[in-house]
Amino acid sequence: MKLFKLILFSLLLSTSFAGNSQVKIPIIKNLNELDSAKVGTTHYWLEMGTNTYDLPMLVPIILIQGNESGPTLGLTAAIHGNELNGIAIIHRLAESIDPKLLKGRIIGIPGLNSVSVQSDERNFIDQEDLNRIFPGKKNGNSSNQYVYKITERVLPAFDIHIDFHTASFGRINSMYARADLSNDTLKILAKLQQPDIILNGKEASVGSTSARTMRAESTLKGTPTITVEYGNPQVYQEEMIQRGYNGIMNTLSWLQMYGTVDFQKLEDKATYCKKSYWIYMEEGGFLEVMVDLNQKLAKGEKIALVRNAFGEIIKEYVAPEDGIVIGKSTNPANMSGGRIIHLGILE
Repeated sequence: MKLFKLILFSLLLSTSFAGNSQVKIPIIKNLNELDSAKVGTTHYWLEMGTNTYDLPMLVPIILIQGNESGPTLGLTAAIHGNELNGIAIIHRLAESIDPKLLKGRIIGIPGLNSVSVQSDERNFIDQEDLNRIFPGKKNGNSSNQYVYKITERVLPAFDIHIDFHTASFGRINSMYARADLSNDTLKILAKLQQPDIILNGKEASVGSTSARTMRAESTLKGTPTITVEYGNPQVYQEEMIQRGYNGIMNTLSWLQMYGTVDFQKLEDKATYCKKSYWIYMEEGGFLEVMVDLNQKLAKGEKIALVRNAFGEIIKEYVAPEDGIVIGKSTNPANMSGGRIIHLGILE
């Protein structure tokens, strides 16, 4: 069924029409082909290779071109195909922005991993996590070539970049931002999103040749980039979508691109964490997580228990140190090595 959906979607896209409107949407191969002379909101398809039937794999691009010169804010959602709240944030933004009042431009990509969005999967069709193999390879396997095209065709277009994520299957997240807090610009960008938690996270250093995330790749290209996690996978959550939208509007105002926000009224209520890590199960069983998102924990506090197939408690877990719950598992059935909670360690 998923293969059928992919083939059908590709056939529809190959006609390059938008629904029943019969308005032809241009197909481009690089974001440098965007028409920056036309004020307004324009839709494009970005070609990212071809499928088995030699039809283009297309990614939706929303260009909001302002009336005056200014920076380019890049917004990317769903590099993991089941992380959907960011798509709705970009859609809401596109509906509300008046391009005539915008300075610079916004490039919104509501579904960067279009192959996996269509098939309701997190990873690419070859089961690779696209967000762990940047910069990709020009002559690599399917996922490496796709990532290489993102690196070459997408990232150079941005002056500021915010990458939208959610938790993955079987887990839920608070709203939190990842940023290198030693960089003042990135720290401000994180604050502007008004998250519950701000997690200090440095990415790969210049000259690193190891595989890395899109945030790291974008940063290495000289583009200030943060990652924001908006709740849960495979759903639209109104609270997260509205908070995400508000954060982008704060960002546009801070960049002097759109609107005016009284930053004195923006309270910094976020909990700051110097690091984080997942706590994993030592044995398989049926997991009951006993703590909530954003709950602060003391060392030794009970966080979960595990039962065997007969309902007997075989293991209890406690917090190894003081911290806060950034994310947690919602899937009771786990083998050994299953995730329990994502623990943030306070600054």
